[in-house]
Amino acid sequence: MYAIKLTMATVRLQKVLARAGIASRRAAEELITAGHVRVDGRVVTELGTKVDPRVNRVEVDGHRVVAESLVYVALHKPRGVVSTMHDPEGRPSVRDLLADVPGRVYPIGRLDFATSGVLLATNDGDFAEALMHPRKAVPKTYVVKVDGEMKPEDLDRWRRGVDLEDGKTLPAKAKLLRYEAGKTWFELTITEGRNQQVRRMGIATDFRVMRLSRLSFAGVTGEGLRPGQWRYLTYDELTALKKEHGVPKRLVHPPLQVKAAHRPKANEPSRRPRESRGTASRGSRRPHEARGAGGEGRTQGHPRYGGGSPVRRDLDVRSDWGGGVSRGSSGDRDADRTHSSKPPRRGNQGAQPRGDVGGGRSGRTRTTGTGGGIGASGEGDASYRVRGRRG
Repeated sequence: MYAIKLTMATVRLQKVLARAGIASRRAAEELITAGHVRVDGRVVTELGTKVDPRVNRVEVDGHRVVAESLVYVALHKPRGVVSTMHDPEGRPSVRDLLADVPGRVYPIGRLDFATSGVLLATNDGDFAEALMHPRKAVPKTYVVKVDGEMKPEDLDRWRRGVDLEDGKTLPAKAKLLRYEAGKTWFELTITEGRNQQVRRMGIATDFRVMRLSRLSFAGVTGEGLRPGQWRYLTYDELTALKKEHGVPKRLVHPPLQVKAAHRPKANEPSRRPRESRGTASRGSRRPHEARGAGGEGRTQGHPRYGGGSPVRRDLDVRSDWGGGVSRGSSGDRDADRTHSSKPPRRGNQGAQPRGDVGGGRSGRTRTTGTGGGIGASGEGDASYRVRGRRG
C-alpha cells in the first residue's frame, strides 16, 4: 500500500473574495482587516491568509462565498465613455454598458475618454493580469488619423520608436491607409500599454492625433459590434489566447447570448410580436385554452368576425372566419367542439348538415369574396350562399 498525499490548491483569501464578485482585491483586504470575513466559523483579520475554497467555508457577514462562473467579453467602447467602473466626475462609464453581463466584470486595461474601439472585460483576475503584464507584449492595433500628411520617413520613425518623457517606445508596425484633405490615416500596432501612448507619440512627432480607434486587442476584434454593444469571447478565441499568452488557465464555453428585443423609435410604428400575428400553418388550430367558448378571441369585450384567412387573422378574431360556424360542423355543435381536445376533422368524412347561416366554410360550402360574410343578406337567409369548388 502506498500513501498518496493530496496537495490542496490554496489561494489568498482576498483573491477568493474577488473571484466571487464580492469586491475588488483592495476592497476585499479592507473587509478582512475590518473583521467581516470568517473561515470555517473563525474570524480572520490577517492579510495573506490562504484557504482552499473547495474545502474551507468562507463567509462574509454570515453569507457564504460562492465563486462566480468565469466570464470573458468584448465591448465596443464608444467615445465619450470612461473605461473605469466608476467615475468621480459623473461621466458615463463602461459599467453602464456592461450592466447586463452576468458577474462582476471589469475592463482589462483602459481606453482614453475620446478613444473608441474594442475593450475586453472579465471577472478572471489571472486572465486580466496576464494580458496587461508588459512582459507578455500583447499586440494592440489602432486606426489613427493625424493632422498633416505623413511621409514614409515619418512612418519609419513611428516604427523604430519615439522618444517620450518616460523613455523610448518599443518598435511598432505602421501601415499607411490613405490621405484625406491634408490628414493621414494609418494603422498602428503596438505592444505596450503606456498612458495615452499613441497621442503622446503624435505630439512628439508633430502629428497631432485627431481620431483614434482600437481595432483589436490580443487578436480579439470588435467586428460586428456597434458602439456600446458587447459579446462573449468565442471558444476559438479563448483557445488562441491560451495558446499565445497562457490564459485563461481553464477553457470554458461561452453562455448563450440572447439578443436584445427590438425597440421601435419614436416615429416608428410598434411591431406586433410574431405569436400574435397568427403564424400557424393552414389547417392548424390554436389550443382551446387560449379561446373562450364559441371560438372567441382572447381579447375582452365583443369578438370580431372575418379578418381574412385563419393564417393571417389576429388573436381577437373568431375562428369561424366566413359565416359564424366552424368548418365541418353544424352551428349547434360549434361551441361544444371548442372544448374538445381532438383537432377538427377535415374532408367529407362525418360531415354534418349545415346550419341556416349566411355562408361560411362549413361542410361542403365555401364562400368566395364577401359572399358569405355576416350581414350579407337578411338574417337567417340561406339563399345568399355562393357555391364553392365542390359545387
